[in-house]
Amino acid sequence: MLPGDLPHVLRIWNACVQAGEVLYYPLTEAYFQRKFIDGEGCEPQNLLVAEYQGKPAGFVHGVAPETFRGGKPGNAYLTVLMVDPALRGRGVGRALLEAIKAQMRSRGASTLFLSSINPVSLDWRIPGTPGHDHNNMPGADADCPGYGFLERMGFEVRYREVAMYRALSGYQMPPEIPALQQRLAAQGIYTGPYDPAWDCGFDALCDAVGSDYWRDVLRTEIAAWKAGAPNADSRFWADGIRPKGPRTLLTAVHDGQIVGFTGPVDLQRSGRGWFTGICTDPAYGRRGIATVLFNLLMAAFAAEGAQFSTLFTGQDNPAQKVYLAAGMRPARPFHLMSITL
Repeated sequence: MLPGDLPHVLRIWNACVQAGEVLYYPLTEAYFQRKFIDGEGCEPQNLLVAEYQGKPAGFVHGVAPETFRGGKPGNAYLTVLMVDPALRGRGVGRALLEAIKAQMRSRGASTLFLSSINPVSLDWRIPGTPGHDHNNMPGADADCPGYGFLERMGFEVRYREVAMYRALSGYQMPPEIPALQQRLAAQGIYTGPYDPAWDCGFDALCDAVGSDYWRDVLRTEIAAWKAGAPNADSRFWADGIRPKGPRTLLTAVHDGQIVGFTGPVDLQRSGRGWFTGICTDPAYGRRGIATVLFNLLMAAFAAEGAQFSTLFTGQDNPAQKVYLAAGMRPARPFHLMSITL
């Protein structure tokens, strides 16, 4: 892509947005610079255009393997592919896809994914809301008109997810939650904000759920509390999280061990209640721990002034019962897809 191509890229992107074909925000030069030029691992050299009569007719972007934190050997990522609505049906999309596939093969990739692992996270708007958003699109929007193109090109579904949404205006804690907390307390299980002075272990939890990501989250947040300083992880600041001191972790603690957690509790400039996720040690399942923690999270968001919250979960994940009971609703289906290069 050449500097002179940018106005055309903006025009094509925004035409797709205006037509309701994609859920992305309108593209500005500042947003383009932040996401495709300055972002970690974005590799602007992988933004390719197809020309028709000397002007861009479409564009595509991808990220090569091992160019960012968490990148895996052989895995490349398709970020976006758009074609000028007036020039469709001429093979432009296919040509762009073949071009990015060749580019990724030359970088050692064997598989091209549509996945949230892509470091270029594109904000999108939740349908049926007053502009409420989510800060990343985890794969292919299954309701997007371009989804059929991906299927025809050979992309296969690897995992199905659903985006869920809850407005938080006027939020009230369900009356059964305090009683459930008391029942857990009677079993010696505390649920609520974590106090770093307790110095509880969490490795057993992370081993049980097989997640070094949760281990890193807990280690980082607890260390920030002990240091009395803000968590300065650039991922959070870049996503519009407001700068402030150490963030609240909501935990379940038993016998000096963290056996469940959610958070950290934070607020994006858009008004979204932000958190990394929720997990419970399987050995402590079916006791209502996740139900208590998730409702405490929604209450904490409301207290922070959040207008809404969103999350992603597997289409068949039993945890959906917890989210639905807490007032979340399905908002959009997304599919993690891949194609062999």
